[in-house]
Amino acid sequence: MKQVNAWISACRLRTLPLSISGAIVGSGIAYSRGFFDSSVFALTIATTLSLQILSNLANDYGDGIKGTDNENRIGPERALQSGKISPKQMRNAIIFNVISCLILVISLIYTAFGAKQFLTSLVFICLGILAIVAAIKYTVGASAYGYKALGDVMVFLFFGWLSVLGTYFLYTKQIDFLMLLPASTIGLLSTGVLNLNNMRDIESDKLSNKQTLAGYFGSKRSKIYHQFLVVFSMLLIGFYSFLTANSTMYFLIIAFLPFLVHLNIIRNTINPKDYDPQLKVLALSTFLLAIVFSICHIVV
Repeated sequence: MKQVNAWISACRLRTLPLSISGAIVGSGIAYSRGFFDSSVFALTIATTLSLQILSNLANDYGDGIKGTDNENRIGPERALQSGKISPKQMRNAIIFNVISCLILVISLIYTAFGAKQFLTSLVFICLGILAIVAAIKYTVGASAYGYKALGDVMVFLFFGWLSVLGTYFLYTKQIDFLMLLPASTIGLLSTGVLNLNNMRDIESDKLSNKQTLAGYFGSKRSKIYHQFLVVFSMLLIGFYSFLTANSTMYFLIIAFLPFLVHLNIIRNTINPKDYDPQLKVLALSTFLLAIVFSICHIVV
């Protein structure tokens, strides 16, 4: 039972709602425009969850073997760090998840495009492989980009732009650049979750030579950066609502309230340990925003 609990912990369930927020937004917009396929939706969600779990396991492995996860960390104890899962077991789990991701990616692309749209399918297969590599290379290897202050950029691109625009294209086979606004909203909020994590771990990351934007900014400026990420994200999705003249989007104000409470708490936080509960708060608030946003499109 302890082994099962260790694997559940390694999957980091609290990160999963955030990971599918972009897919929900892209699906909601596609539905409102007459494009929707339940099989594509189910496979998109399954693929996204699989990629997130792969990223979590790889992150546990990468930080574990590098010694970044140690007694100096403030956050929850990780699987390798605790010794409940061995490096070999984690490597095998990562390999299994890579295979699962590939199967899901190919299934999703075939369901969305069929056998006739070969070039489009090839592009999306390449994007799927790139997503798998990015999930692993965040902390694994000597060139891990998470150790070179590039995590924020990658999270913004993959959780925001690729997730929302890619999902929309799977349904419609079209590109709408106006959707960069809600896509950027999800990307910025997802980056905010990562920034909170890095703000919590500024001191321990410095000891482990892990470079993050929060580490470069320092505690005070990383708070300002965080405020920008959340506030600007709300402005962007509000602007999108104005441009699309969707009257039901006023309900987004309900989804904005948790963000305002969150920002107030972060502004008054002094102890880095107190950032940890807000990771879940911001992730679930982003998920709520995605749900409300999509419902507003569906009921129009």
